[in-house]
Amino acid sequence: MRPEIAVLDIQGQYRVYTEFYRADAAEKTIILVNGSMATTASFAQTVKNLHPQYNVVCYDQPYAGKSKAHNRHERMLTKEIEGQILLELIEHFAAEHVMSFSWGSAATLLALANRPRRVEKAVISSFSPVLSEPMRDYLELGVDYLRACDRDRMGHLVNNTIGKHLPSLFKRYNYRHVSSLAEHEYEQMHFHIGHVLNSDQLCYLKAAKQIDVPVLFMNGEWDEYTSPGDALQFGQHVRHSHFTTIRSTGHFLDMEHKSACQDSRHALLEFLKPTHEENRSRYYRHVQEHHARAM
Repeated sequence: MRPEIAVLDIQGQYRVYTEFYRADAAEKTIILVNGSMATTASFAQTVKNLHPQYNVVCYDQPYAGKSKAHNRHERMLTKEIEGQILLELIEHFAAEHVMSFSWGSAATLLALANRPRRVEKAVISSFSPVLSEPMRDYLELGVDYLRACDRDRMGHLVNNTIGKHLPSLFKRYNYRHVSSLAEHEYEQMHFHIGHVLNSDQLCYLKAAKQIDVPVLFMNGEWDEYTSPGDALQFGQHVRHSHFTTIRSTGHFLDMEHKSACQDSRHALLEFLKPTHEENRSRYYRHVQEHHARAM
């Protein structure tokens, strides 16, 4: 399964590395939005869960992964800018669905609040509008380690907190990845975390009120950092909200063990599959297009 690779120009300001996993029989395309400090590699299992039922798009933020060599890193990217980049990618790939993980959900919610015309459904995973005490503790330690560019402590911090339920192999990969990031990536993450610690968390709920498509909020049963209970607050603001809890797993969901992977896949495919009404609407649209061509 080899992706089509492209580096796209976004508004003449950013260059974004993308991977497009095309499936000949797929009718829909979904874009995956990375979490903090992550790259396209972190979605390897999710791509397998979604392909070939869907065309799948992964990308690296301009400051990360295979995008960073193509950008100058002269200023920090806000979640608003990341949301605009996502909107551009939705249009470019004509994507009907979006799925985000963790911090990537902040930009995704802002993008969805713009009501992109193509998007039909979205999945927000491992995110909540509440800054829980465990999450605040993690971020406050993280902001200190990032400021000092303390790679060793930052690598261990991720594994001992949000990554504590990962298998040992993934923890070793996590440590190598986090402890080898470029200095500008640490600066970018410091900027993001500082914003989270000092901003009004209600901004996510305000954005959620503008979303007009069905959204699935997916959280791990053992995740005290973005807990299923806290995620339920989105239900008061997203008109078409759905919730699922992946049993016996933490923040990283499908990466943590086989059962969590299977449960995540089932939840995703069940939510994304067209409803009876959507199939009927598609049928009538096809009939109308056929008649229009015949005339």
